[in-house]
Amino acid sequence: MLTRRRFMAASIAGGALLRAGASFARAAQPATPVSFEVPRGACDCHTHIHGDPGKFPFFAGRVYTPEMALPEEMAALHQALGMQRVVIVTPSVYGTDNSATLYGMKARGADARGVAVIDDRTPESELDAMARAGVRGIRLNLATGGAADPATGRSRFEKAVERVKGRNWHVQMYTNLATISAISDLVAVSPVPVVFDHFGGARAELGPRQPGFAELLDLVRSGRAYVKISGAYRSSKLEPDYADVVPLAQALIAANPERIVWGTDWPHPNSASGRKATEVTPLFQIDDGRLLNQLPVWAPDAATRSKILVDNPARLYGF
Repeated sequence: MLTRRRFMAASIAGGALLRAGASFARAAQPATPVSFEVPRGACDCHTHIHGDPGKFPFFAGRVYTPEMALPEEMAALHQALGMQRVVIVTPSVYGTDNSATLYGMKARGADARGVAVIDDRTPESELDAMARAGVRGIRLNLATGGAADPATGRSRFEKAVERVKGRNWHVQMYTNLATISAISDLVAVSPVPVVFDHFGGARAELGPRQPGFAELLDLVRSGRAYVKISGAYRSSKLEPDYADVVPLAQALIAANPERIVWGTDWPHPNSASGRKATEVTPLFQIDDGRLLNQLPVWAPDAATRSKILVDNPARLYGF
């Protein structure tokens, strides 16, 4: 758990790091106080660490280059939000190198879990080591990687399930509703849990009747899939409260509140800025306090929020 001592140390260390790396801006911190009681054991289920590029070099095939976002800054974020636990996900900029994620997890200790990115060349011994460190799943990032073809998604999903079915892990996908529809039959019989990022890639302006959303709801309703109600700014353009996300969030929660988890998507990387892949792209400055305050709008019942923030993450990630 984040104590005052750890928070102060994080703030001091974060300031020193920022002074040392003046070419990098500070990752977003909440500007709005949290307006409801966050339950003990709450978990931010979707974050990333961008380490010092000198220590954690980026993948040559990346499509963007983010600013740094360090464990000390994440500690300050979660102190402000009242989040005890965290799930750190390897972003696409590192390819299959999970070192920065493991670095962030180690800094957080027992309150951290991870989701890794692997390929066919990743040895089982590496998966064993990551499991001991707290990794509990693998991610298929089809959206940022440009693999929007449902047939590609189907093939990659089958390979991912085969790779982790002997472990107590899950498969997480960042994709679109067309791909989810295309693999819904596979998800329905998957031997491992399946998690879809960021509202399943639904577009808020199209509402709950958009093609593919019914299939996503069916998977959630049956308990065959989890959905992260995270990164609302990825689904909606109506900042800062993203009012058109409300019907999507409420529909997913109503379908099955035991299959919904919440996340900030901190530090809010901008993977589609149009800049050169090697040019540093500023992080989005999202007010995560204001974003968290939308959760009671999406889930007015405190018991339901406790499932989303505490119980469901504990089950899925093994806290």
